[in-house]
Amino acid sequence: MKKFLTLLIIAIQFGVTAQEANDILSKVVTKLNTVKDYTVTANVKANIPMIKILPSKATIYFKQKDKFKVVSKGIVILPKQGFTEINTFLANKNSYIAVAGDTSKIGGVMTKLITVIPNGESSEIVLAKLWIDTKRSVIMKSQITTKSNGSVNTTYTYGDKVSFGLPSQLVFEIDVKAFKLPKSVAADINKTTTDKKVKTNNKGIITITLTDYKVNTGLSDALFTKKK
Repeated sequence: MKKFLTLLIIAIQFGVTAQEANDILSKVVTKLNTVKDYTVTANVKANIPMIKILPSKATIYFKQKDKFKVVSKGIVILPKQGFTEINTFLANKNSYIAVAGDTSKIGGVMTKLITVIPNGESSEIVLAKLWIDTKRSVIMKSQITTKSNGSVNTTYTYGDKVSFGLPSQLVFEIDVKAFKLPKSVAADINKTTTDKKVKTNNKGIITITLTDYKVNTGLSDALFTKKK
């Protein structure tokens, strides 16, 4: 009888935390869904061990639900985890199980940890931990583990487009060995490692500052099929 009651209590507690998590995520998704499309200027600075990458500038185009295009004259390292990947994943409520965790402060903002686990093996995302500002319904920090890029930690800063859930800055921490870098950059890393045989920090930092948002202007689908 005690065992049955214990299992019942655990089931109830799990159900409560799952409902809380789903409610929080639903508000985040609802806010993101107010953005039908956007254009934004991205200034990218990458600090990758063993190589020198000059700051670059790009124009990013997005349209619901997963159209995404980057136009730049130089090499741009732009992790999708902080842009379309997690947003598209969260929009499909039937594709994951979510559980609410502890509260903690990030950048002076109180957040709630939501752990998200995919239901099926076909998902590129293996595990997502999201620290959410429940007052504004925005993600303040994420740790996304994927099959192809390992774990990527991201911190979010918001400006005048917070009402749309759009950040003004993203700071990514990547595992250089696991993350898929552009071929030319990856070649430089491999060459340096082979030639010098030195121990280095495997963590890279990519800072993306986003300015001049143009939201819900009615971008054409043709924009995403044309060559750069």
